[in-house]
Amino acid sequence: MPLSRRRFLAAPVVGAAVSTLGLPVAHAVEPRMVRAGDADYAALTTRGYNRRFTARPQQIFVPGNAEEVRVAVERSVKEGSALAVRSGGHGFEDFVDNDRTRAIVDLQRLNTVSWDETHRAFSVDAGADLGAVYERLLGGWGVTLPAGICKGVGAGGHMSGGGYGPLSRRLGLVADHLYGVELVTVDSSGAASVVVATEDGPNADLWWAHTGGGGGNFGVATRYLLRSSGSDGVDPARALPKPPGTMLHTRLTLPFATEESFVRLVGNYLAFFEQHSAPGDPFTGLYAPLHIKPGIAGSDVLVLLDGDLPDAAKMFDEFVAAVSAGVTPGLVGPPPTTSSYADTLANVYYAKGMPGFRVKAKSAYLRKSFSAEQLRTLYRYMSDIRFLGESQLEFMPFGGATNAVAADATAVSARNSFMKLLIHAAWRIPGDDDRQIAWAREMFRDVYAATGGAPVPNESNGGSYINYPDPDMADRQWNTSGVPWHGLYYGGNYERLRGVKATWDPGNVFQHQLSIGRPDW
Repeated sequence: MPLSRRRFLAAPVVGAAVSTLGLPVAHAVEPRMVRAGDADYAALTTRGYNRRFTARPQQIFVPGNAEEVRVAVERSVKEGSALAVRSGGHGFEDFVDNDRTRAIVDLQRLNTVSWDETHRAFSVDAGADLGAVYERLLGGWGVTLPAGICKGVGAGGHMSGGGYGPLSRRLGLVADHLYGVELVTVDSSGAASVVVATEDGPNADLWWAHTGGGGGNFGVATRYLLRSSGSDGVDPARALPKPPGTMLHTRLTLPFATEESFVRLVGNYLAFFEQHSAPGDPFTGLYAPLHIKPGIAGSDVLVLLDGDLPDAAKMFDEFVAAVSAGVTPGLVGPPPTTSSYADTLANVYYAKGMPGFRVKAKSAYLRKSFSAEQLRTLYRYMSDIRFLGESQLEFMPFGGATNAVAADATAVSARNSFMKLLIHAAWRIPGDDDRQIAWAREMFRDVYAATGGAPVPNESNGGSYINYPDPDMADRQWNTSGVPWHGLYYGGNYERLRGVKATWDPGNVFQHQLSIGRPDW
């Protein structure tokens, strides 16, 4: 994106910056800055995913390195400007785009992917989008990450929230390959510093908080250091996992005709992945998200399967047969195509781009399959043709290697679930906000009626995913369970996260509607 130079201030900041990296830092250069009226202001304020929200900040910083981020943060704090940070812009809620934000630090120019010899780890800038990360890791070293399927998502928020995608059942979360993080923090005096926190370093608590603690809580992450736990980092080509050589992929249509066929087929689907959710299960190479559209027509399953498995074709047939059992005609569609991993990334993963929707999202982890009553509730809402359009209900297979890690080893506490649920209400007309939001809220409330309208962690539910945030969970009108929002998102890890927050952000500079330390309700 071209940026106006009218606000580029090149004067050095008086005094040297402070760094905890053990190296002297030269006099800082001001980051590029954009204000209302500049040519790039409108584009930068509308870079967010959710068109329901647009910020009108006094200034937008577009830094080119960590030191310029530090200058931008420190200036905002000293001016008393409420600060927000944007990397890829794919936030579902108004954590950046709200009427309180007076300064935005936009990280899009921090987009390098490289090998860091000092830390013997891959360095991924927070502003790099996942598509670029995949391309550079694969093309340069033949490795990959089990990150998201949407190639336009920025590394910044995705990785700090745990990071999850099509290879996670086989390779774990991004958090399971996070060795360190570089970020800008603010002390009690308002001074900003560039800090590196690693798993085996002096700031290990700050590293841990970024393995699922969510974005916008502790500082501004400028880059992530990535190296798998089994690697010593001597050889970059062995520092992260190798991807499958080939992948089988196809889209299968769901032939729902009646409520009974819906309940049977979705029930089969959930039962299959619940049965195959253990670490090391032969089907952990299968990722098959189920997409259900309002009005039911057009619903489908995207199948991605590790083509290097010796029985891949047989496993595909077994999956289709299990999901279709008792439903005629069952899943229908073309046989799978076999492509290289690179071609799968290019042609099957979701392309970069903002759809321009207005959105309300709600999420949950499943530890047990939904009951027939819950599935009938979903059918009642999803068969309502008044909501035809861009919305969808999505089930995303979890489990496998994601469940092989202890709940407190990273900040991600959901380590015994087999599925994620996402209600993604999406529309384009502002006047339709109330109706569409109510539809999503009431569906979620009714599905979780037995636990107070929220997926309270128990033998059946695993809470919610912080990268799909929902402030309703901090509202007693919609969460009547008595369990506060942080019990859903962080479980038993929350008190430790609060301690990290108090240490590294004592002035609560970094805050939003679900930030660490906010009131329970």
